[in-house]
Amino acid sequence: MRLILAAALLLLATSAYAWSEFGHRLVGELAERQLSEAARMQIADLLRDEPDTTLASIAAWADTARDLPEYEATSRLHYVYLRDDNCRYDAQRDCRDGRCVVAAIPMYAAQLADQTLPRQQRIEALKFLVHFVGDVHQPLHAGNRADEGGNKFQVNLEGEGTNLHSVWDNRILRSAKLDRATYADRLDARRIEAARLADGDAAAWAMESCSMLASRAIYPPKPGKLAPDYLVRMRPDVESRIIQASERLAAMLEQALGAAAIR
Repeated sequence: MRLILAAALLLLATSAYAWSEFGHRLVGELAERQLSEAARMQIADLLRDEPDTTLASIAAWADTARDLPEYEATSRLHYVYLRDDNCRYDAQRDCRDGRCVVAAIPMYAAQLADQTLPRQQRIEALKFLVHFVGDVHQPLHAGNRADEGGNKFQVNLEGEGTNLHSVWDNRILRSAKLDRATYADRLDARRIEAARLADGDAAAWAMESCSMLASRAIYPPKPGKLAPDYLVRMRPDVESRIIQASERLAAMLEQALGAAAIR
């Protein structure tokens, strides 16, 4: 009976993250395409015991890990709530004790770069870093509304009740009806040069995400039925954030790993 229940819970967990996983894998795949051979070699070496040694394969691991007792404390690291009408980030106010995505990103980047740390710790740092850079670029993971990142903002999409966070995590990318390889090729063709996007830090990226909530009218005027063209209108914004996340992730990985391979 316990085995049946465990299997059922695993299936539910997998389903819950299915389309969010798609977006994270896109970020990972696009980032890996931008890395030097030196950085890719370092990643392949760290992941040599994994079923797959690509960034796409580990990009969603952090979502699954947070359901395990030993990683439960990482749940708070997937987002940040900016308690400011103008989306200004204040570490003391918004990220007490470093428990938010803005603090998690540089922490895991430093762990990844530190070759004196145990190998397993650096592997986990890589997995968390890939995921959290994706998270901070999702506007509803860095908002300033007291609705749990849109999870409590109920909407109706194509006759189905859901919430705004789920729409942004899953439904917008899904509406393109493309497989990951095709989508990655399409976004790769749109990529801006890394030098133009790799600046800033996690706090700046969070404030960008927060500012998008108003500037791009991500929130409808009120809960309820979404406009028929909502997914199509918002898709370029989702795609742009995935491209930006991949550029910035690649730059961070290059800094942490690229030079290490040739020392």
